[in-house]
Amino acid sequence: MAALIEIDRLTKKFGDTTVVNDVTFTLKKGEVLGFLGPNGAGKSTTMRMLAGFLMPTSGTARICGADVVERPIEAKRKLGFLPEGAPCYPEMTVEGFLGFTARVRGYRGVEAAERVSHAMKLADLEAVRLQPIEILSKGFKRRVGLAQALLHDPPALVLDEPTDGLDPNQKHEVRELIRRLAPEKAIIISTHILEEVSAVCSRAIIIARGHLIVDATPRELEGTGQTLDEFFRDLTLNIPAFGF
Repeated sequence: MAALIEIDRLTKKFGDTTVVNDVTFTLKKGEVLGFLGPNGAGKSTTMRMLAGFLMPTSGTARICGADVVERPIEAKRKLGFLPEGAPCYPEMTVEGFLGFTARVRGYRGVEAAERVSHAMKLADLEAVRLQPIEILSKGFKRRVGLAQALLHDPPALVLDEPTDGLDPNQKHEVRELIRRLAPEKAIIISTHILEEVSAVCSRAIIIARGHLIVDATPRELEGTGQTLDEFFRDLTLNIPAFGF
């Protein structure tokens, strides 16, 4: 089975600082990857390069075979991206923003309306569809961001902290949604919550200081007997042990 997401020796430097260093991995349909690491590890930078928001210094990233630098439009058509903070146009209503997203994606008329309606249903936004985004809670804003990522039914999803700001019931609903979507998609989830990795992920990658350190199953991570905070602390204290 061909990989839907491919990252090959991806590197990003800002001046003399290397934020992502020679990271390589692939993801196939049906895989949900928990993308983990301490603050400043390079997770968000990696995801922004994959989504085409940042140009890599070297290396390549491909979505369904389309290079994000050489064929950016084709790559972005195949990707749903929920960035950190879920930025939206605050003065728009939920329905208006998703309608705008549908038009940007090339949908018109009945198809656009159906896409918007389905995305709102997936993210449970019907009750706030006519409210301006700026007055919504952090959790609802996050769900608006999730809806725009799902609107075009992409085969690849990259979700940066998808449950950030959600209450326990909302977190459960989003995790259930990810589980339902997983068989037909390749999904990357950035999270700090080991419970979330155990709940929805089939695989976990840990990076630290821009280097890929661990590629394992959630069960293998749990087998260490450490919390993520403890694991990240040990990474920070014992970086020479990992060949840095």
